[in-house]
Amino acid sequence: MVFNSYTFIAFFIIMLILHNLPFSWKVKKINLLIASYIFYAAWNPPFILLLWLATVVDYFVGRALYNQENKHKRKLLLVISLIGNLGMLIFFKYGTFLLDNFTTLVNAMGMDYHPAKPNIILPAGISFYTFTTLCYTIDMYKRKSEPVKSLLDFSLFVTFFPHLVAGPIVRPPQLVPQFESPRKASQQQLMQGLLLISLGLFMKVVLADSFLAPSANDVFNSKAILQTLDAWTGVLAFSGQIFFDFAGYSTCAVGVALCLGFVLPQNFLYPYAAIGFSDFWRRWHITLSAWLRDYLYIPLGGNRNGKFRTYMNLMITMLLGGLWHGANWTFVVWGALHGAYLWGEKILQDYRAKTKTVALSAIPSGEVGVLGIIPKEFKEKTVRNFIYAMITFFFINVTWVFFRAPDFTSAWHLLSAMFYTMPKAEALLTTLSILKVGIIVVLMVAFHWLMRDTKVLTVAEKMPWWLLGIIWSVLLLLLIWSQESSSSFIYFQF
Repeated sequence: MVFNSYTFIAFFIIMLILHNLPFSWKVKKINLLIASYIFYAAWNPPFILLLWLATVVDYFVGRALYNQENKHKRKLLLVISLIGNLGMLIFFKYGTFLLDNFTTLVNAMGMDYHPAKPNIILPAGISFYTFTTLCYTIDMYKRKSEPVKSLLDFSLFVTFFPHLVAGPIVRPPQLVPQFESPRKASQQQLMQGLLLISLGLFMKVVLADSFLAPSANDVFNSKAILQTLDAWTGVLAFSGQIFFDFAGYSTCAVGVALCLGFVLPQNFLYPYAAIGFSDFWRRWHITLSAWLRDYLYIPLGGNRNGKFRTYMNLMITMLLGGLWHGANWTFVVWGALHGAYLWGEKILQDYRAKTKTVALSAIPSGEVGVLGIIPKEFKEKTVRNFIYAMITFFFINVTWVFFRAPDFTSAWHLLSAMFYTMPKAEALLTTLSILKVGIIVVLMVAFHWLMRDTKVLTVAEKMPWWLLGIIWSVLLLLLIWSQESSSSFIYFQF
């Protein structure tokens, strides 16, 4: 079931009615849990068994981890949880990928090995709910928080339908306490939630699917030699599409939860206004970035063991972050590019600190980013910082080629076209398509820059009611006009 479908609208209306009826809080939580399973079962009902398995195992293992005093038994319990969660993720998401690469390696060594292709179906959202349960058991091992008191609350934490399939990736302290006492949306929360749902659907249906996806698909699926303008138009179209699609889903998820009285963490903060690559990862897919920082980068040693280890930890984190997105070497290269960008940024920062231009370690007013500190000077809206943001945006677009391209050959052809026009290049996109993408991308970047230090709801609260009403009406009218789009969100495949 997808947010941009009439089925979900009917489902959500029923949930709002049930949640506001005078039932006991336990009955309302059971309703939410059943609804979450129905929401997930709309894709493939048998995969609910995986959800049940992950939920039950991690609930009891997590409680045992917290209460167990024997160090050896605690480590064994943690290993059981890691094997269960990561083993399930590796089998379903990377099983075919690993077998294909093993087959290629064996045949390259002179052996004639051709196994039957496995028929493995990827469960929707497995990467997201696996990371959700993993953070719980790891926190229990480190005793960062207390165990969830009831299996009902833990089950609802794992399967709560707004975040289940594509995040945000929530942690127990962010959501579990909200299940402990009755919650019901206030009138303000309901209106804010409906506004966020409308905005999220507008981003997905109108901007991502109707305006940008056709040009991106035409360019990335083309086998012809492309002109430079067409190549850049396609890449910029995908840059906008991936943002509007994924941020649109996260905005809907936060809005749906808010309509029910729950608060989910923000997952995007205008990433195309990022000044540098650490800042980008502080703004893009925030909950995943924070997860990788807290459960991978810092445990690897972070920046505590010298420069060489810091660089290695950065690259390992970004490589695994790339692989998390998909079982393809193109995603690994995407992660490697981001790792290299962070390397270059850190080298420049270290050089500036060494030459006394700016000593990052001495800036107490800095803001902690995903993998480092964001200097105060980079938070100001100056012309210089806007230029830095556009340079960052340029390099981010290069990485999107590997994220979207199906293979390295396609990626190389597109990159070549972006920086060199071949003699036999053919015009692919119409002038109207190029103008449409150009206008939307320019407005998107401008909007990100203007909004980089605030939030939509904050701006909406300050608007006159009539102006907000006009904007909201326009969003709804454009949604109705574009409602033929019912495609899944891009991140459902991850």
